[in-house]
Formats: sequence, structure tokens, C-alpha cells
Amino acid sequence: MSAIGVVSSCSCLRPGAWLLKPGMQQMSSFGLHTAARCAAKDYYEVLVLGGGAGGITMSARMKRKVGAGNVAVVEPSKTHYYQPLWTLVGGGAKRLVTSARPTGSVMPKGVEWIKSRVTALDPDKNCVWLENDIKISYKYLIIALGISLHYEKIKGLPEGFDHPKIGSNYSVHTVEKTWKALQDFKEGNAIFTFPNTPVKCAGAPQKIMYLSEAYWRKTGKRSKANIMFNTSLGVIFGVKKYADALLEIIKERNITVNYKRNLVEVRADKQEAVFENLDKPGVTEVHQYEMLHVTPPMGPPDVLINSPVSDQIGWVDVDKETLQHKKYPNVFGIGDCTNLPTSKTAAAVAAQSGVLDKTISLVMKNQLPTKKYDGYTSCPLVTGYNKVILAEFDYDAQPLETFPIDQSKERVTMYHMKADMMPFLYWNMLLK
Repeated sequence: MSAIGVVSSCSCLRPGAWLLKPGMQQMSSFGLHTAARCAAKDYYEVLVLGGGAGGITMSARMKRKVGAGNVAVVEPSKTHYYQPLWTLVGGGAKRLVTSARPTGSVMPKGVEWIKSRVTALDPDKNCVWLENDIKISYKYLIIALGISLHYEKIKGLPEGFDHPKIGSNYSVHTVEKTWKALQDFKEGNAIFTFPNTPVKCAGAPQKIMYLSEAYWRKTGKRSKANIMFNTSLGVIFGVKKYADALLEIIKERNITVNYKRNLVEVRADKQEAVFENLDKPGVTEVHQYEMLHVTPPMGPPDVLINSPVSDQIGWVDVDKETLQHKKYPNVFGIGDCTNLPTSKTAAAVAAQSGVLDKTISLVMKNQLPTKKYDGYTSCPLVTGYNKVILAEFDYDAQPLETFPIDQSKERVTMYHMKADMMPFLYWNMLLK
């Protein structure tokens, strides 16, 4: 879990389906919860690792199953962030403070908040180890540890953020620097990057690019900006329907896309960005920049690497339909820390939480899980200060849309859903 706080992934939840399910609209009793530096008990029927979107959502669901006193959440951070808003913070459309709430305020009332870090998992003995050699045992374990950011894997970072002209919407420490760099832009290259790793919200690296382009058009600077999207991927987006729509926008707005380019170094004192050509390993190219937005490499949390619960890379190894661990039947995973072959977004967490709830219910009754997760995820692709393409799709990268309209079209209504409705639903429904 990042030291900067609990962060939730891109997009909030399935817009239409969420509102149509009355069971999800039941509001449980929530309130402020006093933090504990160590566990009040050394055993819990349900232990949840991580206090992000997945962890809080599942702890609320488990509270209703086994009682609040039998559920604990391990989370060191004092602040819970709704990170999808950071796209708009970096673009100057929202304030950073509106994305944050005290972790205690989102913790289900009565559920034990263990304010500590997980240092090791021992699923063979049904226990985990926390800081200061504290051991906690469990009957059921839910792993919701999120994804880790690795700016340090880019030479020159994170220290490069001490210089102007560079920002990143992925960190609470650097998102406002994006807005500053956007405002201070004068003339030259504006470069936006996508790393050669899995990322949370694969659309976010280009959302800020579209906002920047719109801002410079509004302020009369567009003709002085050479906008470049340097991505490690070979496509602009993984779902063809939405990729085709984005490529039209890119063409209309005269944006340059360089595929198979991975940021490997930032020379912030010289305002230079170095990219490796992934089609020609070892071959690099240097670009001068007037503005640089960095999407950092990402990976599994350190505690999961080489853990018994993880695959060879470090992601929690779960069944893609039931979210139950492939080896340990009393262990489950949700969200960004898993190896589910879908985009890492909070919309995915919302869909996964319902499936996982049913899975755990049946496992508790010694029955086989029957509910299946189809890979649903969503990414509201912000293409301007009042426009969004709402991408929704499944495991097969096929559109799985909520509304009876062509969602590949830019729409004002979808922007308001992204900017206003989704944050409200996140705080008041998904977490509860």
C-alpha cells in the first residue's frame, strides 16, 4: 500500500446496473471509527488486507454476514483517496481536497481497523504477520492490497519532480504539479507517457492529454504546443470500438502518437525525456519537453512478491470467475492486486464485489461457488472539460455497455456522470 494513502482505481462503478439493483442501495450503519495501532484480537473470522475500494466494500459486506466484531481491516494509511478524480485535479477542473476523506470515516462502524502494514502471508497456517511481529489468524482472508507505483524505476525520478514542467496524476504529491505545468506552458513539446507495465485505469494517461489540449485551445496556446503521446503499447486502447473513436479525436486535434516507446529516464534539469524503442531494444531517443506528464511503472505490492498466494509475477492468483484463490479455498482476492485479466479499475471492483460476496457466502456453507465474474470494467475516457466517452467492456475486450446509446460518442452527460455522479455514488454507495 502506498505511503501516500489509500488510493482507489479509475472510474467508480457500473453506472446503470448499480442504480438498478435495490439490494445495493441498502445503506448500512457507518460512522467514524477510532484507529487501533495493533489488533484488539489475534483472530478474526474475516480478515481483510487493504483499505481501498475493494477492502472497504468487502468489509462492509462481511460485517453483514458475520458481525462487525468478527471482521478486521489491515490498513496503515490515515487518508482514503478517490483517485479517479485526480484526472480532473491535474486538469484544473477539481480540487485535490475533494478527493480525500479520513480512512476512519469510510471504515464500517464496528469493524476493527488495524492500523499497521502486512509484512508476510502464511496461508498454510491461516495467518498473516504485521509490523512489530504481530500475528493475526483468520478463518477467511480477503486480499485487496491494490497496486504499487514505481517512479524510481525511471532514472531521474522521483527527484525530478522537484523541477517545474513535470507532473503526474497518479500521486497525491505530484497531481497538482500537472496543473501547474499545464498553466505555465509556453511553447514546445508536451509529452504524455504510458509505461511498459500493467497500470490502473489504462485510459488515464491520455485523459490528461485531451484536457491539456482543450485548455491550450481555450487559452490561445494550442498553436504553440506539439502534443505527443508516447506509449509502450502498440494500440491506443485495448477495445477496438473505443480505440477507433479515440483515433478520430487524435487526428482531429493534431496529436502525435508514438507507439512502442517506453520512458526510461527524465533529465529534469535539462527538460529532456529519454525513451526506449521497444521494437529496437537498447535503442533510445531523447525529446525536449516544455511539459511532461509521467505515468509511472506499476506492479504488485512488495509483500505479495514471492508470496505463497501469488503467481510468478506477484499478483494474487485467483480464479477469474469466482475470485477464489486457486490453491487456498479460504483465501480470496479483489481489485488491482489480483491477476484477473481485465483492466484495473474501481468499476471492476464494484462488479467483482458482488460476485465475491456470493462466492464467500457459498464457501461459508461448504458449497461450490456458482456466480461468475465476466470481467466487466469501465473507463470514462475524458476527452475535454465537458466530454466523455464511456468505455465499458468484458474479459474478451468486447463492449458491455449500460446505456441504449452509442457510448463511443463524446457526450456531455457522461462527463457529468464522471465528474459529479460517480464520486457521490462511490462515497455513499459502493463503500457501504
